[in-house]
Amino acid sequence: MDYWEQKTAKMYRIVCLLCISWVWTGCSRKAETPPTLPYYNTPDFTPIFLPVGNDPVSTIPHTTGSFTLFNQDSIRVTESLVKGKIHIANFMFTSCGSICPTMTRNMKIISDSLANDSGIVLLSFSVMPWIDQPSVLKKYNQTHGIKNPNWHFLTGAKGAIYSLARRSYFAEEDLGFTKDSSEFLHTEHIILADENQRIRGIYNGTLLLEMEHLLEDIRTLQQE
Repeated sequence: MDYWEQKTAKMYRIVCLLCISWVWTGCSRKAETPPTLPYYNTPDFTPIFLPVGNDPVSTIPHTTGSFTLFNQDSIRVTESLVKGKIHIANFMFTSCGSICPTMTRNMKIISDSLANDSGIVLLSFSVMPWIDQPSVLKKYNQTHGIKNPNWHFLTGAKGAIYSLARRSYFAEEDLGFTKDSSEFLHTEHIILADENQRIRGIYNGTLLLEMEHLLEDIRTLQQE
């Protein structure tokens, strides 16, 4: 092999090594990029992805709203309970014989997995508050073996709960956003909100697979 052939071969090896290095570096950077969840700002649940480090305040104005309700222990609960904490919300009623028992069992899977994490709150709002008084919710808790102190079953004024469900949590998506409290609310959706009360996920509460996704997304939020 003459001088130029040797030089060409050497240059070829250098180029190959540089290409491999660039590919490896790119993959490493990609692997180091933390996963992120979308934000949901409207009841049609169009996902909005923000670059890591971007402040969502101006881009994502919607947050879950204020409320004053009572839990299963007759303790007054307000939105201050979830400030600075990840929270999960669903809407149910104790006499429901269709989707609610399944949702409660699936929520209990989430609750049991997070029982020792005080940074996560679960809220189950009754859509039949005129029946589901605190004592009824307390009995429902006991029947389902619920012991997590961070899981609150809430009751109060019907109009307040229905407005919160439809306009704050988008619980029925587009279908429910324009309804008022005269139309009964019944939904299988479970909503995930971050520490700043911005909606980050929606899940079918009747499906076990969706609960696995919910747990994964909670872990992702905890890493943000």
